[in-house]
Amino acid sequence: MKIVTWNVNSIKARLPIVINWLRENAPDIVLLQEIKCENSAFPSEFFEDLGYNIALHGQKTYHGVAILSKLPIEDVVRGLPDFEDTQSRYIEALVGSMRVSSIYVPNGQEVGSDKFHYKLSFYKKLKAHMKKSLEAKEIAIWGGDYNVAPFLADGPNEEAFKGERILTSQKEREAFRELLWLGITDAIRVQYSEESLQGQHLFSWWDYRANSWAQNKGFRIDHLLLSPQAADRLESAGINSEVRALEKASDHAPVWIKLR
Repeated sequence: MKIVTWNVNSIKARLPIVINWLRENAPDIVLLQEIKCENSAFPSEFFEDLGYNIALHGQKTYHGVAILSKLPIEDVVRGLPDFEDTQSRYIEALVGSMRVSSIYVPNGQEVGSDKFHYKLSFYKKLKAHMKKSLEAKEIAIWGGDYNVAPFLADGPNEEAFKGERILTSQKEREAFRELLWLGITDAIRVQYSEESLQGQHLFSWWDYRANSWAQNKGFRIDHLLLSPQAADRLESAGINSEVRALEKASDHAPVWIKLR
């Protein structure tokens, strides 16, 4: 069972890249973020032709999340429970024996701003929902763009973690680590520890600005988090960073896991 999370930064703009990647890699479940279209405008036929069922929580021009699955999709929840939000940032569903979620955490824009406090509030409600979900002891996967690089190995250098910068500020990193403290597993960090050579500079996002891709100055901000029942089935995990090099690619790369 292969599961991938991918911030596509507009499904219409990246459609050929996404379709080709899905055709070549054939994941069973796909968690998309920033589809940037309403449900009615999503190009469903291209994904249905590949055998995917689709659940959407779209929004015109901005945000938007989706779940694609080769298995039937049931019990769909749109919007983070108990969090009033006009932005489409969360969708979850039951797929086979697994509960999967696609999450697009707010960027926060600037530390201390209203948008930053909105981000921290989102994390607080996400933590509460995850904690409640863990009580069900399901095979659960929370994938998405969390807009946080939680560990020093998740950025280009130590300088990127000094001061109060968005994506790497202390409050953001603590908010993410509090999710892990619930007993949740960060799949990539299980596969590639911070101390290992392979675990260094293992990024999922490279800014379009400042020639970040060419200089490999990225951040690991896209994560697949697993319940204990899912972590027990983890076989492998990785990031297909080469996709970022394609012409007109998203600034994010696909992050994937394989479960028994």
